[in-house]
Amino acid sequence: MSRTLITGSKVFAAFILFAALATAGKAGLLDKVGGLDAALDVAKAATVSDADLQASTKQMMDQMDKNNRVAPASDKYGKRLADLTKGLANEDGLKLNFKVYLVKDINAFATPDGSIRFLAGLMDMMTDDELRFIIGHEVAHVKLGHSLKATRTAYLASAAAKAANANSKLSVQQLTELAEKFVNAQFSQSQETDADNYGLAFMKRHKYNQAAAESSLRKLAALDGTADGRSASMLSSHPGSKQRADKIHELLASK
Repeated sequence: MSRTLITGSKVFAAFILFAALATAGKAGLLDKVGGLDAALDVAKAATVSDADLQASTKQMMDQMDKNNRVAPASDKYGKRLADLTKGLANEDGLKLNFKVYLVKDINAFATPDGSIRFLAGLMDMMTDDELRFIIGHEVAHVKLGHSLKATRTAYLASAAAKAANANSKLSVQQLTELAEKFVNAQFSQSQETDADNYGLAFMKRHKYNQAAAESSLRKLAALDGTADGRSASMLSSHPGSKQRADKIHELLASK
């Protein structure tokens, strides 16, 4: 099982953020469709519509899925996620799709187009109900617009970085770092609290074990400072696990 999120080349990692996030054909934001040399216009980047960003992230996820080891339906991870997400394809008015990347890292992320991806390392450490809370939490990031905001921020950052290097190409390393920042974009504490509250309501709505919301966060908090050979990147993209678990505990205790 791979240990890195992007199993294709570093150029691909650069491409998914710098090129695919633009609606190349529709919005004309790139001078060359998919070209890493194309200059991004900061003004156009600032005014790109939500719909175009959502369409662009769909293209991005299509490419990411092609360049990562996605668990097939026959795989134990694929079967498990299918069972956990049965009936959730149109949750809360959203059009969602779920997949597992066969990597050891501990993470999950959601993009504005409704793509929600789990890494096998996270699934290994969580019970079914704990994963259900994380599903609800990730759905919240889409429903509440957090993923869209993070995408816009990353897109503007790439435009600004390119503008600052107008006379030279951004290095592959710089572009790769921008792509990784998108996947591991850190949400604000208020966004995390809102997503946790939504996730708890999601658990209640579907009659899942709500106590699993707290235990999932306790497991993530316990990883802080450990060196188990796996990247606990979810700790950086979803910060303050202990504090969040404490808040969930208080909410459950007050019921």
